[in-house]
Amino acid sequence: MEDLYRARIEAQVPIVRVKGGTVSIADDRSPCFGQLDSWLERRAQVTLNASITWHIESRGSTSKLTANLCKLRLGSIKLAGGASRIGIMLPRPSGTVSIRILGGASNVTIHRPEGVAARAHVVGGATNLTFDEKHFGAIGGDVNLQSPDHRDAANRYDIEVTGGANNLTIDTR
Repeated sequence: MEDLYRARIEAQVPIVRVKGGTVSIADDRSPCFGQLDSWLERRAQVTLNASITWHIESRGSTSKLTANLCKLRLGSIKLAGGASRIGIMLPRPSGTVSIRILGGASNVTIHRPEGVAARAHVVGGATNLTFDEKHFGAIGGDVNLQSPDHRDAANRYDIEVTGGANNLTIDTR
């Protein structure tokens, strides 16, 4: 794909701005560009150019998002304001790639490629947490889990969830 991105969005089209290497998508009713949640309630399909590294950020709560990022170069993901009903398929990382969910997570699944190391840090406790083959019904405080090869892996994921988690799965596909 030669374009920076392509989007197909039902209903009212959001405002898209490109400035200084940043693509901002916002609903015209939203006072803050970059808020994906206000327009993603509609059916939308966004395809990103796979030849560049993407840092994906959403400000405000993010809900009902399915993201197949398997073919992208991913630099980071930050979902500020909490996340619910999220499914993310990650690509092979280059270096340490951070995934941050700030404000809690509910019904979130993150799949990474087979053989890719990961670390998960959940602040605020968790219920129904699955990390690879380990399942926890309820666990309080700070939760730190990592794959056995995380410490020495050059290419890995560093996942952090603040505000607690309910039904959080981090595994390989």
